[in-house]
Amino acid sequence: MERRLEEYILSHIDAEPDLLRRIERETHVRMLRSGMISGHLQGRLLTMLTRMIRPERVLEVGTFVGYSALCFAEGLEDGGEVHTIEVDDELEDYIRSNFSQSEYGDRIKLFIGDALQIIPGLEDEGYGLAFIDADKESYWECFESILPKVKKGGFILADNTLWYGKVVEEVGSSDWATQGILKFNERVARDERVEKVILPIRDGITVIRKK
Repeated sequence: MERRLEEYILSHIDAEPDLLRRIERETHVRMLRSGMISGHLQGRLLTMLTRMIRPERVLEVGTFVGYSALCFAEGLEDGGEVHTIEVDDELEDYIRSNFSQSEYGDRIKLFIGDALQIIPGLEDEGYGLAFIDADKESYWECFESILPKVKKGGFILADNTLWYGKVVEEVGSSDWATQGILKFNERVARDERVEKVILPIRDGITVIRKK
């Protein structure tokens, strides 16, 4: 039933652009962690949310192969920018190749390095939208670093906040990723600086609005 529902949903939303479909297919062939890619449904959601929010700049932590960055860039108005940060320098050439094939690639600026070192050097309250999809153990620290960079009334999207359903299961003492997601979810839920809602789409996306 779940697979049939997914197929039904994908057949009743906007089609996945050809370049993104090719990137997704190549990622599943080339990458060990191919499940990290946003994919058709989430990608169309990210583009739609960007069009709704209409940010001048988007900050993304966790580029991977560039799929989600291209979705944000697609949703921007002329003159908008995506600043995306990827820690794995071995992915840089592949990411830049993907960006160069897109009509929206010139809207994206790629940073390679540790996000927690790069983010403090970015302009305060310079972003209308941010996306966290990186190291799960440091989600909370990443959020705290990003929040001052987001405009009042701006949004932060946090991916994987249901973490394969592990958030409602017993957590092993060495399962640092699940512990990181749980810490993030619990602290955001209590954080009075922001409004928040979890969308049970794919692996869970938390939509956070800075008050």
